[in-house]
Amino acid sequence: MRIALTGATGLVGQFIARRALADGHALVALGRPSSWGGEARPWRLGEPAPLQGCDALVHCAFAHVAGRYRGGEGDDPAGFLALNLDGTLRLWEDAEGLPTVFLSSRAVYDGQPPGTPLHEGLALAPTSLYGRAKAAAEAALHARGGASLRATGVYGPPAPGQRHKWADLFESFARGGRITPARATEVHGDDVARAALLLIGEGGPFNCSDLILDRHDLLRLWSEASGVTGPLPERSTDSPNEMSCARLRARGWAPGGLPLLRAALAAMASARTDP
Repeated sequence: MRIALTGATGLVGQFIARRALADGHALVALGRPSSWGGEARPWRLGEPAPLQGCDALVHCAFAHVAGRYRGGEGDDPAGFLALNLDGTLRLWEDAEGLPTVFLSSRAVYDGQPPGTPLHEGLALAPTSLYGRAKAAAEAALHARGGASLRATGVYGPPAPGQRHKWADLFESFARGGRITPARATEVHGDDVARAALLLIGEGGPFNCSDLILDRHDLLRLWSEASGVTGPLPERSTDSPNEMSCARLRARGWAPGGLPLLRAALAAMASARTDP
């Protein structure tokens, strides 16, 4: 299958690019070329999409302030929506009839009360412009028969030349800095990639999550993997709403859990270049 992928160099897109190639698919990166190979075609959000000869589309590209998704509009909400919502709706038109998977976010549930189990049948309650843009793009795609993947926080070793999501946290830990307690839901990028490719040809929303991870436990595991020591934060009293992934699991998907987290931390530790 020849798969068109937007955002192939992004936090999640790089995992999908690598998985697609490893599974024997031909990859067409729309925009920046993938670090892992495949064809590249020039494209930006809002432009006509060069989808000729492609059998499917996976859309991960998203324009935002560096390091921020919620609040990623910065001081330009109109420009943010023009690219990420209007540009995505334009992409759906260009991809008419092409099996499509959209990388969405658990941000579409952010307004649900604490303790609410998050499942795809809930009414959406985005509280950020980011979440509202994702929800609107989802709705338009579902009407066309495509699938959205509501991913939680995504972790894993970075693409060549990039930093992973916990790099700043681990550096602060090594310096002995005070770390704010926190707990969050996480899923490995490889698990997201498998889910995205599995959903080609499917329709509707699918949750994608794995671990509820406290920073105390994350840093303890990092210390074991890397040999870096520092003061562990207190355990968080927060409890993020748990996402049900039953719909995705019914398609044969299962996340890697704690063993995959340990393997990722070992890979990150092996790639360290600091003394």
